[in-house]
Amino acid sequence: MATIAVLGTFDTKGAEHAFIAGLLRAAGHAPLLIDVGSLDAPSLTPDITRTEVLAALNAPDTAAILARRDRGECVTLMGRAAAALVASLHAAGRIQGIISLGGGGGTAIATAAMRALPIGFPKLMVSTLASGQTAPYVGTTDITMMPAIVDVSGLNRLSRVIFTNAAGAIAGMVAARASSPASSSSEKPLIVASMFGNTTACVTEAKRHLEAAGYEILVFAATGNGGRAMESLIASGMVAGVLDITTTEWADELVGGVLSAGPDRLDATARAKIPAIVCPGCLDMVNFGEPSSVPAQFAGRLFYQHNPQVTLMRTTAAECEQLGRILAEKINRYTAPVTVLLPLRAISVISAPGQPFHSPAADQALFTSLRTHLRPDIPVLAQDTEINDPAFARACAEALLGHMHSRIS
Repeated sequence: MATIAVLGTFDTKGAEHAFIAGLLRAAGHAPLLIDVGSLDAPSLTPDITRTEVLAALNAPDTAAILARRDRGECVTLMGRAAAALVASLHAAGRIQGIISLGGGGGTAIATAAMRALPIGFPKLMVSTLASGQTAPYVGTTDITMMPAIVDVSGLNRLSRVIFTNAAGAIAGMVAARASSPASSSSEKPLIVASMFGNTTACVTEAKRHLEAAGYEILVFAATGNGGRAMESLIASGMVAGVLDITTTEWADELVGGVLSAGPDRLDATARAKIPAIVCPGCLDMVNFGEPSSVPAQFAGRLFYQHNPQVTLMRTTAAECEQLGRILAEKINRYTAPVTVLLPLRAISVISAPGQPFHSPAADQALFTSLRTHLRPDIPVLAQDTEINDPAFARACAEALLGHMHSRIS
């Protein structure tokens, strides 16, 4: 028997969540009813009250916020508290799945909680918003969004069908996870790698060497969402090592391109305390859409039309100096073994000699800044190659393998 969290705003949607709980009990599971309502008294008796949910946040001003009865404030507060609560429940092994039903407010609260749970943990959101833009709710996690079809407002002939399917879905997800766990001692250790079109050859060759050494490699496209997804997986605890060859998303974050992964890119590895190699792959470019989408402030800069929908802009020496400092500051927080590798001849296909983004001055500013700001004990391996040279790819793979083997021994 599994314990499945049934989390919702029981002041407005108590009957609906009670219906789900009954279906889960009938399927042999134990529902854990968690109330995240904030305005009126719950119509369903919870196992964990909203007061207990708020206590997980350990914040002094929760009562004052609730007293103001501002719906937006309350939704934000309960989302933060629910995330803290379910993370602690999962850490304690008290829940094996989570389900919720909601409209706009309920979806915001419940998905905030679900995003605090690791990838692979069963999570299902039945929502009136599931057929629209779900990125703000799902983020980089694996939340399953099920359209409610009708508003989550009472039980009727259609909502009963949807809710019954939802209960069956979460029960099935929990059962499948229990019978076939996501990780076992027989599976290969997992390495994540960052890749862009301009570093594909490097990552492909490094991946081949790491696979031959007995590792499974997951490659993430460094397109903003890909970087965020990789960070999320690293944070989940499933990853044994990081092959961060393509840190290009930081160029977009700094300069204002469209493929930023946000200011937390490279942070998960520090928190996870796992071995890594880091390279300045594709920090020569900032990404925009079609030419007309490039902001006017960049007029006169050096551009390259990658395809009709993608316009690349060359980073300047000043920007590269900043990027080197940012990367160094991120890497300085790593406590597990880490090596920085520098391909001195080109950091992308199009920054090689004779290519449109070739700029020795900008590259040198990047390399010098990295070296200057890195902790003295962090190794820097400079290779007189282009980033996609097989020799550089092998050096990346061998450096990571060395760190991982030293940890095992």
